[in-house]
Amino acid sequence: METLTAAEIAQNYSAALDSVTLVNALMALSSRDDDQKATVARNVEHLELMVAKDYWTSEDLAPLNAAIAAGK
Repeated sequence: METLTAAEIAQNYSAALDSVTLVNALMALSSRDDDQKATVARNVEHLELMVAKDYWTSEDLAPLNAAIAAGK
């Protein structure tokens, strides 16, 4: 089990939300080139790793899970 400070958890959550924003923006495009597809895949993988963490407290993980689903 990882033990993080509240500030570290907030920083990780903010980074995950950045991935959510990027995935959602790219998935909203009518088509994606290979680089954009690779970016989506990397960010979905990052989000999958993040939602599996056991240190979350009251953070809303729904946007992360929605972006994972959208990116797949």
